Amino acid sequence: MISGIGPLGFGAAAIGNLFRAISDDEAQATIAAAWTAGLRYFDTAPHYGFGLSEKRLGEALALLDPRGEAIISTKVGRRLDPFPEADLHAVRQGFLSPEPFESRFDYSHDAVMRSHEQSLKRLKRERIDILYAHDIGRLAHGADHPAQMRAFLDGGFRAMRRLRDEGAVRAIGIGVNEVAVCEEMLTHADIDILLLAGRYTLLQQEPLDRLFPLCVERGVQVVIGGPYNSGILARSAGRDGEAGQAHYEYGAPPPAIVDRVQRLDALCASHGVPLGRAALHFPLRHPVVGTVVAGFAGKDEVDAAIAHLAEPVPGSLWAAMRDAGLIDPRAPV
Repeated sequence: MISGIGPLGFGAAAIGNLFRAISDDEAQATIAAAWTAGLRYFDTAPHYGFGLSEKRLGEALALLDPRGEAIISTKVGRRLDPFPEADLHAVRQGFLSPEPFESRFDYSHDAVMRSHEQSLKRLKRERIDILYAHDIGRLAHGADHPAQMRAFLDGGFRAMRRLRDEGAVRAIGIGVNEVAVCEEMLTHADIDILLLAGRYTLLQQEPLDRLFPLCVERGVQVVIGGPYNSGILARSAGRDGEAGQAHYEYGAPPPAIVDRVQRLDALCASHGVPLGRAALHFPLRHPVVGTVVAGFAGKDEVDAAIAHLAEPVPGSLWAAMRDAGLIDPRAPV
């Protein structure tokens, strides 16, 4: 088990300019606010802004963390290819980045080794603590999933094991948005940790069926990302109609999700609890979940998350959600 991660981690996609650009100064202030508040786990990836997220995180932590106390995770499986003709003023693969690269899936042994080496340089670190394989699975690859999985198990995973065995990383796992591939990986590979985004939240609880019991059985650590489901659960917005404009699964929310969020929001309001607070607390109520990683695009978002975790959520709210059929009755609350 990786100790010292803590209940709240810093998701660094937003400082890679996910959906919108933020300035270098704003990114540095966001990281500094998290560090000052006591956050010590930072999750990033080469894909986030095509290296921008790792570079910004590395620059900030070089000043904030000269002793290397931070626990850093990054990802492999997407290589960065030069793309000099890129329109740096347009959103590319979800990011508005000044970096002239594009990311391409590559789970081969050599690509994983190069990716790890390049991440170390961008992060200005001698060591990365956790290495995740990024977005392996049918959700990302469709019909090409079996071929990608073979390439990973025969090549990239062998590289990850080598890095772990040599002590270059402390733990290896996968960082995905899909439950099925987590279950598949647990039957094929010796992994230490899962980062599962957006699949154990107030809106989705599929891991209760088989994945979480498997993790307990195999002793695999679980980190939950995307507790706000890309933003729709981040704030009490359902009552003023903003839920329909918020992101869900990186896109526009369907009407059924908007309705569910509005019902959750109304219940939270009746118990004096902001929706974002309930969303952040909910995954942590399950004993297999040790950490929730939330994305931060500003100091105010860091401050809000810290405040949410400092305040309890009454048991009566969870009971009301259960009674209304809004959360799975098996969910530990």
